[in-house]
Amino acid sequence: MEAREAGEHIERELMILMRHRELSVPRGAGARDGGALDRSAYVLLSRLEVQGPMSIPDFVEAFGLAPSTFTRQTAPLLRDGLVERMLDPEGGVARKFRITEEGAKRLSAQREETVTRLAEVLTDWPTERLRRFVSDLEQFNTDIEHLAGRPWPRSAR
Repeated sequence: MEAREAGEHIERELMILMRHRELSVPRGAGARDGGALDRSAYVLLSRLEVQGPMSIPDFVEAFGLAPSTFTRQTAPLLRDGLVERMLDPEGGVARKFRITEEGAKRLSAQREETVTRLAEVLTDWPTERLRRFVSDLEQFNTDIEHLAGRPWPRSAR
């Protein structure tokens, strides 16, 4: 199989995987107190959790999207008390967003639900297959990040 053919198969499987991700945490369910986080909230809170406080320009640099996208995505997070604005601890002019205790709690609850559902799928996989899949998925993501020039900071989970 060549790279182009593999790309076609991967594109289809990623599309299906994204659909399953949406189905694994139905809207209005989960995240114990307050319902499920939408995809953008989950991603932004995850990034804040691992990286720490970020400004709109920091989000733009990290994700490569327009500032208006993050202004729109952070507004409901602020409203729901999942993030708060703070002065730049390094003395910069821009305000930064940081995850609140409530945001961390909701993110943790939803992550636990997602991990539990994934573990149900993987429960019968042999250890070596699990290790290989995780390693290949990490490599796939880091290769994409390298090409895009936007690495995702990884914690030592």
